[in-house]
Amino acid sequence: MTQLVYSEAELFAEHVYARPQIEAGYRLHGGFDREGRYQSPRTLIRWPAVRAWQAELERRGFPLIDASTRLLQRGSYPSFEQQKMLLELGLGQTLWNALNITGIIEARGRSLAESIAPEFQTIVQDDIAATATGHLGKGLLKSHGFDEGGRTDKGEGGHDTMWFAVRDLLFGKDAYPVPAVPESLARPELGRLMPQIPPAHEQLLLMLMNVLMIEVRAEAFFSFCIRLMRASELFSDRREDAEHAAILVERIRQDEAIHVAYLQTVVSELRSFSFRGVDGDRLRGERFIDPIWSGLVHWHAVTRADHARAQARAAIETRLLATPDGARRLAAFDALEPREAA
Repeated sequence: MTQLVYSEAELFAEHVYARPQIEAGYRLHGGFDREGRYQSPRTLIRWPAVRAWQAELERRGFPLIDASTRLLQRGSYPSFEQQKMLLELGLGQTLWNALNITGIIEARGRSLAESIAPEFQTIVQDDIAATATGHLGKGLLKSHGFDEGGRTDKGEGGHDTMWFAVRDLLFGKDAYPVPAVPESLARPELGRLMPQIPPAHEQLLLMLMNVLMIEVRAEAFFSFCIRLMRASELFSDRREDAEHAAILVERIRQDEAIHVAYLQTVVSELRSFSFRGVDGDRLRGERFIDPIWSGLVHWHAVTRADHARAQARAAIETRLLATPDGARRLAAFDALEPREAA
């Protein structure tokens, strides 16, 4: 019989590491097996658990929601060719800022480890003990937080520190000033969106859906970074370090895959459950979740992407115009933007 109920200790279980992950002077989570293969932290049982919950959802006749980069409707900005141009002109601050901000945002993700999840069983008629939703407060949120922000009690960094290691490999630690960081990457909300369920449950569900879309957007950033770092014509004075930075991004991508998988599973499960509404009515989760999910996808894929592009464009314009023949360079930069991403 497939195991579907797990203890927190099981969801925290680590592989046996032959050596730890230490990069650019940072002690990081995860490690390497005897064959030298990187193993993500806390995934010895967490991955089999998520796959088992997904299989059980499918057995019940419910699909997983799409959580792939197909949801995104805007390309990276600056584009690959535009970022190449900036780097070739010696203007690395745009990429530097992106790496720094990503690391700082990841550090904030450590708060997931302190989250106290409201018990969905109190408002769901189905038995959720053997589901991913039933394990949010039993190890899933906490392990996610540790993955992102590390564990100070063990002296190991998470994805926050891994991005700083990538930055250091490409540019050195203090190449540019630390940039201003957005207060949040989640959609700001005004008022109740799901009055059918209690406020605490709504807040958690909105947070999970926002984090899932942030993870989807991160996947596109991983691909962009790896391609850039492996471009042989770039980082010529740090070519070996740039290649290694790409390897670190691949490890982060490997780590993040479990986050996409469990969040996708939880949102899909919640769509499938029968809820006891605050007014006593019984209703299927998809009735009130699907419209909100659709709106969040559009906000992350279009609204926020367009806003971020406008902010980046203004900063890049300032930097380019400050260089010799800046107006011509700015026009050349703009001409490199793919038409579909404009």
